[in-house]
Amino acid sequence: MTEITPGQRLRASSALRWQLSQLSWPELRHQPWRHLTAWLAVVLGVALAFSVQLINDSALSEFSAAVRSVNGQPDFELRAQRGGFDEAIYARVANDPRVALASPVIEIETNGWDSGGQRIVLRVIGIDPLLAAQLSPDLLPRLRGSSTIDARMSLFDPEAVYLNAEARRRLSLPDSSADAAVNVKLQAGIDLLDFPVRGSIAAGGQPLAVMDIAGVQQRFGWLGRLSRIDVRLVPGADRQALLRELALPPGVRAAEPGESAQRVSNVSRAYRVNLTVLALVALFTGAFLVFSILSLSVAKRLPQLALLGVLGLSANERMRLVLAESALLGAAGSVFGLALGTGLAALALRLLAGDLGGGYFPGVTPTLQFSPAAALIYGGLGVAAAMFGGWLPARIARDIAPAQAIKGLGAAESGSPRNWLGPALMLAGAALAFAPPIAGLPLPAYAAVALLLLGGIVSVPAGVGALLRGVATPRNPLVLLAVQRSRHQRHTATIAVAGVVAALALAVALTVMVASFRESVTQWLDTVLPADLYARTAGGAAAETAYLPPGLAIAVAGLPGVSRVETQRVTQVQISADQPSVALIARPLPDPARRLPLVGELATVAEGEIAAYVSEAMVSLYGARLGTLFMLPLPDARRVAVRVAGIWRDYARQGGAVLLADADFERLTGDRRVNDLAIWLETDASLAAVQDGIRRLVAEQANASTANQAQQLIEFASVGEIRATSLRIFDRSFAVTYWLQAVAIAIGLFGIAASFSAQVLARRKEFGLLAHLGLTRRQILTLVAVEGAVWTAAGTLLGLLLGIAVSVILVKVVNPQSFHWTMDLVMPAWRLAALCLAVMVAGTTTAWIAARSAAGRDLAAAVKEDW
Repeated sequence: MTEITPGQRLRASSALRWQLSQLSWPELRHQPWRHLTAWLAVVLGVALAFSVQLINDSALSEFSAAVRSVNGQPDFELRAQRGGFDEAIYARVANDPRVALASPVIEIETNGWDSGGQRIVLRVIGIDPLLAAQLSPDLLPRLRGSSTIDARMSLFDPEAVYLNAEARRRLSLPDSSADAAVNVKLQAGIDLLDFPVRGSIAAGGQPLAVMDIAGVQQRFGWLGRLSRIDVRLVPGADRQALLRELALPPGVRAAEPGESAQRVSNVSRAYRVNLTVLALVALFTGAFLVFSILSLSVAKRLPQLALLGVLGLSANERMRLVLAESALLGAAGSVFGLALGTGLAALALRLLAGDLGGGYFPGVTPTLQFSPAAALIYGGLGVAAAMFGGWLPARIARDIAPAQAIKGLGAAESGSPRNWLGPALMLAGAALAFAPPIAGLPLPAYAAVALLLLGGIVSVPAGVGALLRGVATPRNPLVLLAVQRSRHQRHTATIAVAGVVAALALAVALTVMVASFRESVTQWLDTVLPADLYARTAGGAAAETAYLPPGLAIAVAGLPGVSRVETQRVTQVQISADQPSVALIARPLPDPARRLPLVGELATVAEGEIAAYVSEAMVSLYGARLGTLFMLPLPDARRVAVRVAGIWRDYARQGGAVLLADADFERLTGDRRVNDLAIWLETDASLAAVQDGIRRLVAEQANASTANQAQQLIEFASVGEIRATSLRIFDRSFAVTYWLQAVAIAIGLFGIAASFSAQVLARRKEFGLLAHLGLTRRQILTLVAVEGAVWTAAGTLLGLLLGIAVSVILVKVVNPQSFHWTMDLVMPAWRLAALCLAVMVAGTTTAWIAARSAAGRDLAAAVKEDW
């Protein structure tokens, strides 16, 4: 084997630079807009994917930092369910000689109001200031006017509140350094409790308030209970031995300080990966635009490349030239895409606070954190996509026969068609669709979609041939000529139709997926919202602290115009440390088969057993299958055995939900509190009058100081308002898919225009001969338009079929594996028909315009070049 010397490599590099400057640069200057379009496709693909990565990394990093700030640096934490545990455990832990420090903590969420009525959901943490200072210094209050004795003594005032910067900002309070005294109101039940703000805390993240632990216990009904105990061991102490000897009660466990951050990372991972894959769709379609542009460029330069071949430029050197052009295009697009992506990420973090609509990082306002490693990865993907698009044009440049091409006879076909490759790829994709997720992510399903798309594109020539074999022989000479040429030149369909097939398949798949999800959500809303009016305490996120008194439902049922009232209690329980909390819902269940959006049939529940109805996520995450016994944790840390009587769809809670009959829940927990009221109205009832009546009842049951604020304490929504708001949020969340549909179709049409322009350039001799035989320019253009119609029709049908196959994987595999819920497959026939018709018309028109532009010169004169 001959070794290439450094001198030879240097000469080859110099030759490539000369070729790029003398051959590629003039072509770029002559057709800047076409190359700019391909460059822009790479820019957008890289920018979207990189911005999503930066947003997610920044939000996760900020959330983790906030968790560390609040939790401090203990060796471990003793935790139970949200209802807490007996504070008597604290004395046993603190008095153990192996424990250097134990800090008791209470964590609750409630609604907070400023003096102007501005409301936010506020996390309230009760601490012992002297103990927490050593474990969680960011929670230590910084006192206003700390030089005075009274200010320092306020550290132990059970009524004092200390807010972090985010809470002050959201409540529009003055800066912590200001001397002005301000108060905030915190909700307990339907009472508003007044607390003076005495200072600030350094902890970041979501809106946060710190109080003395005794004040939280007394004012919010936590006497005798704790949320957690932060523990620091003496050096050399055996943690496992300590936990065994403490003999902690069931439900109390040792947790790592960063557990909540890891939990959020796990639950948001599928959402982040799906966003990234969706963003990479633009880069995938951009590769086809590069393919079309370079195909046209190679077709225009065939005589030039052929002359260089005659003069000694080898086939591999011609191939390297085109690949170098695509690599430079991808590199330029990647550089600008990374810059644009950084700007988009900074803007999104400012406007959306890192959530991107997912709601996984509430209250977190992250700062942008640039990642060089991610920049290299996504920049490399941009270059790889461009080179992928340039591979086939580079092979065409390599395989030309210089003697024929220099006479304008076009590129020679090389190799026998591999008709087996496309079906093999699609079969491999279909097999991968049945594979289980990897690390909780539908990675095999994504690979299946990619293989289906690639297999479908590779199968275009064979598919076009199969479709045309079924076409009857036309009588019109021009149509006959167009159909016959399409039959015998099927390999050119790969260039002309591949972009349409890929773009339409993606557009169809996204259309079917969005329509299926929207229709499923609509049906789900119709089932879960049977009442006319819904009422709840303001800020439903604070369900444990902001609740309605049990007697309110009875009083509301007696109001004029009210036909019936049902209550609902919502609380949270933790089943697994690495999964989000599960919603535990209690409400009347007179007819589960009619009142729940069930998936499948109901199971039989024996007498004396507790029936539980679980969401689909409970089956995926915890194995709570139909008819099985499931150990359900209660808010007080006890576990009870329940029989899974039914499985229902829940599009509101990705982490899972368990529904119990309200009588069973009250018997198990003794909790009679209420979070929501579902109200059925009489036929002639006034909605406004019923709402005013409920406000009066709330005012009567609230304490005297807050009676005039009843309107702030309760929220109303009619079923129509909830439905419209939910669908509006849904449409806004999927707006990016509509944009991607438009981009995909535009790229496909631009690709077919570039492809037909390239073919017209390569066929000038053929058109010249037809002109000599008597065909007019108009007839030749009609011939090209009919060919465009034939190939576009074939590409449209193939793209439709391929898109439906991809949509089945998205709906039936990707969605359940990512978010643990299912939906019905819906085919929006009229929308798909309109989409296919638009592609057909646009593709035919685009082919005609491309041919008209490229064949504008005297076609008959082209034949003279052969003599």
